[in-house]
Amino acid sequence: MAGFVVKEDIEKVRDMANLYDIVSDDVTLKSSGSQYTGLCPFHDEKTPSFFVNPSNGFWHCFGCGKSGDVFDYVQEREGVDFREALEIVADRYHYELHYEDRSTGKRKPNAGVTRSRLLEACAEAQKFFVSQLTSKDALKARQLLDGRKFQRADCERFGCGYAPRGGSELVRYLSSKGFTIDEMVGAGLARMGTNGPYDYFRGRVTWPIRDTTGRTLGFGARKLFDDDRINAKYINTPDTKLYHKNQVLYGIDMAKESIRKTHQIVIVEGYTDVMACHLSGVTTAVATCGTAFGEEHAKIARRLIADEKLGGLHLVGPMRRSRIVFTFDGDSAGQKAALHAFGLDGQFLTQAFVAVAHDGLDPCDLRIQDGEDAVRSLIADARPLYDFVIDTVVDRFDTQYAAGKVGAERAVAPIIAQIRDISLQHQYTRQTAGHIGVPIDDLNAAVIRERARLGVRDEDIYAQPPQRQPMSQRQAQLDAAQRYAVARSNAENQHYWRVDDTVFMTEQQFMGVVVQIPRAFDPTQFGNITERCFLTPVFRSLFQALEVAGGLPAPDAQMTQSAWVGSLVQAAGPELAPVVQELAAMPLPLSVDPQAADAAKEGVAPLRSPSQQEASYARQLLVNLLDADCMRRIAQIRSRMKMLPEGDEKFRLLGEISRIEQNRKQIQDFVFNSSVR
Repeated sequence: MAGFVVKEDIEKVRDMANLYDIVSDDVTLKSSGSQYTGLCPFHDEKTPSFFVNPSNGFWHCFGCGKSGDVFDYVQEREGVDFREALEIVADRYHYELHYEDRSTGKRKPNAGVTRSRLLEACAEAQKFFVSQLTSKDALKARQLLDGRKFQRADCERFGCGYAPRGGSELVRYLSSKGFTIDEMVGAGLARMGTNGPYDYFRGRVTWPIRDTTGRTLGFGARKLFDDDRINAKYINTPDTKLYHKNQVLYGIDMAKESIRKTHQIVIVEGYTDVMACHLSGVTTAVATCGTAFGEEHAKIARRLIADEKLGGLHLVGPMRRSRIVFTFDGDSAGQKAALHAFGLDGQFLTQAFVAVAHDGLDPCDLRIQDGEDAVRSLIADARPLYDFVIDTVVDRFDTQYAAGKVGAERAVAPIIAQIRDISLQHQYTRQTAGHIGVPIDDLNAAVIRERARLGVRDEDIYAQPPQRQPMSQRQAQLDAAQRYAVARSNAENQHYWRVDDTVFMTEQQFMGVVVQIPRAFDPTQFGNITERCFLTPVFRSLFQALEVAGGLPAPDAQMTQSAWVGSLVQAAGPELAPVVQELAAMPLPLSVDPQAADAAKEGVAPLRSPSQQEASYARQLLVNLLDADCMRRIAQIRSRMKMLPEGDEKFRLLGEISRIEQNRKQIQDFVFNSSVR
């Protein structure tokens, strides 16, 4: 086991890392002032509350409250500790970490056997499978791919490979590369038998299943030989530390950029279907891997597509740009899959469409039979999912007869009842009643009965999520943490005290500028700020942390934005570090030059000079704090004077008030003169 990573390497990797690029692997980010925003990858949301500030290397979600730097992000995303997150980032930027043995003080290269080693094992396995596709043993694999009109260049593009039939070829190959049996088993590449380890994939065509960054997490494999001991036509890597079937989509690495640009994602059912779609120009196609499309897949799709909205109103429903297209088969299995999709989020489903080819052909067979134009037309002509499912049920009956009308009504009522949005449910009730030829009231009554039987909750997909309700007061024996949770929930959810606190907002914005644009302040005037200027305890404590850090950076200091924020985080300590991180990602009410926003994507940058607008805003905040401090001091002195008799002390205090008022005038003159300049 390697020792501690040397500190210099940690800082070098931190400076190398581009937070915008790393987050963009999972989230479609849009410019929002001096930051970028998107849907949080750590909790399900429909309104973006996740902010990223690439220039200082910090992010924060104002929804779930999580925040941090690039290493914190990778830790959260991958579910790893700091050391593994550091190794993942270092590997991305091809930086070799060095480790220090504290007992000897000697450095040595990485010898760890963690997640990064599993990724390396999968990468080596992919190289091996690809190399085997040209072997004599792989004739059947080549014939299968050639029969589906995939040329050699196509196979190379999509990473097609072949797992030999022998049973231990991959194990021997990986052993020669220095991988242990535990690593092979941990990556899902091998299993232990009574006679030792053996290959998990044997005698099959293989496809690499990668994450959005292009790292191979596992494999899918198709049966070729009748004597295969595994009867399943397709098998996938079992769930491992890297691979979770309900969280991966084959082809997402290739489709990611097209999905972002077009706001469309096409869900197909097989690896060859993904290949056929991409080769036909449908470059947004991905496939689930051995499981039905579920809520975790929907979250991935939603983050990449990015919900369309106008102000606070969600633009849900069939839109020209944003949509999810399922290519279900027209058979019973495809219909079952469509019905399964009804369990997904209501807002997500309003953007869901279904594409079914004639004769139930999948995209791969359609390309073979009718050509690539037919594949493109299939996706372009997709129908809304709700319409597809309802019409599929109704079309089973001959509605020209009374018995058929009754049967269709009874069969479709439970389907319409599952549409959670009440407005959509009413619309489809009216639409379907006309299709069947029955009175609207009859079908509506049947739908209401089924809705009650199924326990479907009425929802409004246009509305914001409901506020969390206070914990029940009937709970007995509440411990201290629970009591605090109840009290805080009551405070958050009450409606009788909703006054905007201008003092809090001013102090918050002031500290936000300190964290993000420290050189926006005039050093001389900033020197007049003391902790007395802050009424909010957390900002008073942060100002003390700023003094611990040595105050604002010197004008000639050679330092990066990330290093500056890092110094504040360290000075603030564990209790206040999350506050600094949130302020580092908080959007400031300032317009940003598009060129400057694009430059921010490049990652951590040196401390920069402020724009005229930023300097003016910082000056306004600073003056507001100083002026408020003067006002409070005058009020305190006047209150004290009321308690004093006439005499020297009262006269002295009057002089003190005069000096403070003169100071207020100087502050105002500073603002005027600065504006003139």
